[in-house]
Amino acid sequence: MRQGRRLSRKVFLSLGVANYRRYFVGQIVSLSGNWIQIVAETWLILTLTHSGVAVGLTTALQFAPILLFGAFGGLLADRFDKRRLLMVTQVAMVVPAVALWALAASGAVEPWMVFALVFARGAVNAVDNPTRQSFVIEMVGPERVVNAVSLNSVIVHSARMVGPAIAGVLIATVGVELCFLLNALTFPVMVMALRRMEPDQLTRPLRATREPGALRAALRYVAATPALAIPLAMMALVSTLAFNFQVLLPLLARFTFDGGPESYAALVTAMGAGSVVGALVAGARGRASSRMLIASSAAFGLFTLMAAAAPTLPLAAAALVLVGAASVTFAAGVNSTLQLEVEPAMRGRVMALYSVVFLGATPIGAPLAGWLAQVAGPRAGLLLGAAASLLAAG
Repeated sequence: MRQGRRLSRKVFLSLGVANYRRYFVGQIVSLSGNWIQIVAETWLILTLTHSGVAVGLTTALQFAPILLFGAFGGLLADRFDKRRLLMVTQVAMVVPAVALWALAASGAVEPWMVFALVFARGAVNAVDNPTRQSFVIEMVGPERVVNAVSLNSVIVHSARMVGPAIAGVLIATVGVELCFLLNALTFPVMVMALRRMEPDQLTRPLRATREPGALRAALRYVAATPALAIPLAMMALVSTLAFNFQVLLPLLARFTFDGGPESYAALVTAMGAGSVVGALVAGARGRASSRMLIASSAAFGLFTLMAAAAPTLPLAAAALVLVGAASVTFAAGVNSTLQLEVEPAMRGRVMALYSVVFLGATPIGAPLAGWLAQVAGPRAGLLLGAAASLLAAG
């Protein structure tokens, strides 16, 4: 009993910080709504076009702004108060959600409209994501940052379970349009969580001054620091070719297992469950190392091979539990390593580079995965990701 309580305190250490606790609750609600919208967008495009390439393009448009503008978003995070900046981005996220709801409800929606609004949401996320990444250490301090990053992964992947499950039920029963409205209603919860924080308890670094070449300075700094450059390079390879489940899972559900939205939601939920377990274990460990990054990348590749070879939907879901655990261990390890190794004044820009290689590489990988799935089957897309993960580990 005493060991169980001690383990629980280690796993949830950062929740002892009041500001982070508020942030944690707000993120659960907001990110669940975000996943409801992601599933709805993907299914809407698949319904309108019946094209794997179009699904890949939708995912690419969601993350293309991070590739294009993510570094600038990190510079804004270094220059402005991160808490206030996040309030602005959360309010801005309401606009594309409401627009998609109105278009879907009216029956006037066309694929190009979905593409445009997905890109608009991605543009806001190009500022929101690096700001959130670099805000974590300001809430909890360096001694808790590994734990907090892991708990953030718990939030993301809990939302990946809850959001698609809700979306699957809504799409199957009342239609896709309500998903967009429900997401719009989640953002005020996050804004309230940010407003209720106590600013004097945040650890704020000196803000970056306005000077020419600030982004180039960050790139030179990373290139000259192997402790930052090597994890970023590993993440660039793996995220480009292996983190394309948003494209591959709906195609796997529809075309490989001849399923509907419930099958898609089951696959996403299985991977999310594994990710939560992996994140909790990483949070209890409380440290990151190069050996852990190599091992988790190798495990990610091997378990993805298992998912690609699974002959039935239940076996594929079981394999995706393991894929989720390995993938989140790898991603959280890279994130934590960067947070701990970077100079505070560079944190926003370096975490923006993490966002660029983690999410911004999707516009390159997602269309490739969609095309490969269309010409050779969804299993081929999984095989490509497995090979990339094993190569990164080697």
